[in-house]
Amino acid sequence: IMRNYVLKENKRTSGRALDEIRELEIEVGVLPRVHGSALFRRGNTQSLTVATLGSTRLVQTLESFEGEATKHFMHHYNAPSYSLGEAGRFSYYPGRREIGHGNITENAMKKILPPLDTFPYTTRVVSEILSQQGSSSMAAACATSLSLMAAGVPIKTAVGGISVGLVTDD
Repeated sequence: IMRNYVLKENKRTSGRALDEIRELEIEVGVLPRVHGSALFRRGNTQSLTVATLGSTRLVQTLESFEGEATKHFMHHYNAPSYSLGEAGRFSYYPGRREIGHGNITENAMKKILPPLDTFPYTTRVVSEILSQQGSSSMAAACATSLSLMAAGVPIKTAVGGISVGLVTDD
């Protein structure tokens, strides 16, 4: 039904046209006592993201079969059950989805971060998804870019993303 509506009526089930996005709202510096923060909202999806800068000694140490490695940039994505309107017990353990969405943003940000020799800081960013109705990983990416700029990180360019979905007639 949804597929036919998109292909025949050129509308989404929400009634929006195919080239129309939800309303955007951005606030930067919403938390005054942190290095950088941003609240990004697209429709009912909201991400509150906080960037923290630390010494280069505060890197994350990773162990693998290849040996030991370090990370100077970390992104954590948290989407608790209340963000989906679900009632129940709060889980403090990240699931496969949280780890995957965190990696999407982390990989996007690696391309725009300054090299360690020009910006000698370890950076940790946490995206808290307050509510979601689609594309929360892209809301986290947008808010992460904004919070890095608010923290004074000299990134190469801003990063934005949106999930568009794919509907085909074959």
